[in-house]
Amino acid sequence: MLTIGQMSRVCGVSVKTLHHYDKIGLLKPQKTDEANGYRYYEDSQIGTMLLIGRLKRYGFTLTDIQRLLTVKDSRELLRQMHQQRFRLERQMEHISITIREMGYHLEEFERTGDIMSYQNNYEIVVKEAGEQVLATHRQKMSVEEFGTYYGKIYEKIAREHLEVNGIVMAIYHDQEFDPAFSDIELGVGITERDKADFILPGHLCATTIHKGAYSGLPDAYGAIVAWINANGYKMDGMPYEIYLKTHFDKLPPEEWVTEIFFPVRK
Repeated sequence: MLTIGQMSRVCGVSVKTLHHYDKIGLLKPQKTDEANGYRYYEDSQIGTMLLIGRLKRYGFTLTDIQRLLTVKDSRELLRQMHQQRFRLERQMEHISITIREMGYHLEEFERTGDIMSYQNNYEIVVKEAGEQVLATHRQKMSVEEFGTYYGKIYEKIAREHLEVNGIVMAIYHDQEFDPAFSDIELGVGITERDKADFILPGHLCATTIHKGAYSGLPDAYGAIVAWINANGYKMDGMPYEIYLKTHFDKLPPEEWVTEIFFPVRK
């Protein structure tokens, strides 16, 4: 058997960590001496400890790992590992986008000497926005779930043999926006008015174009709201976005184009 010190050295973890894993029931020693409290581990527990360390590197929480160690079905384990790999790949994409976004910000900052100059890059236009005839899906959702729910809309479109018109959009119904959980209505434009889930009426709107990753959309929203308040308009409905160029066009994030609409009145 291994003492806790030997287990620590072999597995490359601290004694404090092993104490913590014992306390939470993640990896309990095979034997604890009642007289002196010394902990002893079986050689077979080395493999378990090394697996725990690997799963931590993969981004699983200790709670996740504790649950994974009880799963007996190898297919279920494989499914959860694939899900975590997908999450890591998404994180890498977000990090890559953020690095590029920061690069553009630095270039603008160096050019102007103003760290907030990028906020002046939006031209606000007031125009009559046309009616939108839509197949939609509305519920509380996170922005990360857009792909799933757009998929449901397109399944319905295929099932009912509807004709799309090229419009893809999202309407934000909450007064306050929470990217993790908001009342959002995703829409795809269709030609069959009688089959529409929702018809968005035409309205006078303050609009702007955002070019780049969606992480930069709050800058565009801030620019529109500041313009509305400074020019004597009042907001008169829920804002929405129309996605003009996206990753579906096989474009990198810096070339995505989104038009933002705020219904307004004088």
